[in-house]
Amino acid sequence: MTAMVEHEAYRIFGTPRFGGVLVVSDHASNRVPEDIDLGISPALLDQHIALDIGVGAIGEIMARREGYCAFQGGVSRLVCDFNREEHGPTVCPIASDGHAIPGNGLDQAGHEERLSRFYKPYHQALAKLVEDVPPALMLSLHSFTPHLASRPEVERPWPCGVLYNEDDRAARIALRLLAKEGLNVGDQQPYSGQLLNETMNRHAEADGRPYFGIEIRQDLIGTPAGHAEWAARLIRICNRVALEVAE
Repeated sequence: MTAMVEHEAYRIFGTPRFGGVLVVSDHASNRVPEDIDLGISPALLDQHIALDIGVGAIGEIMARREGYCAFQGGVSRLVCDFNREEHGPTVCPIASDGHAIPGNGLDQAGHEERLSRFYKPYHQALAKLVEDVPPALMLSLHSFTPHLASRPEVERPWPCGVLYNEDDRAARIALRLLAKEGLNVGDQQPYSGQLLNETMNRHAEADGRPYFGIEIRQDLIGTPAGHAEWAARLIRICNRVALEVAE
């Protein structure tokens, strides 16, 4: 599927619809612009520290459905992590899951340049999209590893987890519906949405827009079959959540 809108910092698939579903994936890409040298092995760009494996393809499939639109980050989270506070220490991380990122040892000017080039255009475009074409539901789509490389002894058994901050209206419905599909669903697992929720805090919680975050385990969505299965599941779930949350 060809992106409807493409910018260095983001891309939009599908046509936004008033009262539709907007699928937001901050970490959909592992792209590193040619003029940025992170100082890491290229092999790391295919790992979780660089992107959320599977979510880009799932978002594109969902955006083919009428009423769905996908808004996706256009660069690796190692270049700029859109789901972190603007001036926080991990927006341009100097380390991730035990790997040093020497190219992110930025001075103040370098940090501000990354924000101006990537972070600000991403959030400005997303803010404009939800203001111009308000969705009925926002889905924050991420994926997670079965184990952290830095803590391989810690099991992460859930096929998926639902994340949220203070507004849990949509999340509670999603938790129930996913469980009805026979899934062992993590509630605020493997991360807490009260700690890692910057994009939804800005664009959903701040304005009372219904949303929920979902984390899908990457070994389930590393193939086209996995992409198709989870895209279909999330369309079913989101359609029902959007209806129930509006009641």
